[in-house]
Amino acid sequence: MNAVRYEEENKTGTNIERVPIHNKLALTIKEAAEYSNIGINRLENLLRSPRCPFVLYVGKKKLVKRREFEKFIAANIEI
Repeated sequence: MNAVRYEEENKTGTNIERVPIHNKLALTIKEAAEYSNIGINRLENLLRSPRCPFVLYVGKKKLVKRREFEKFIAANIEI
């Protein structure tokens, strides 16, 4: 996959590479909130659901599977 990347300067002045949100497979809750315009609290509630189709556990950390999240949003008219 040829992901589009861009460089950003961090606090120390070093350039770091970033992958745009729309190219990521998994998003943090903050990224998912920014991407979907759904609040962080609402997303956390959805991720707590036992049958949440888009949650990915990495240890104790919860990530959002972007493609499944997009399908979930497309299939629902109310969250």
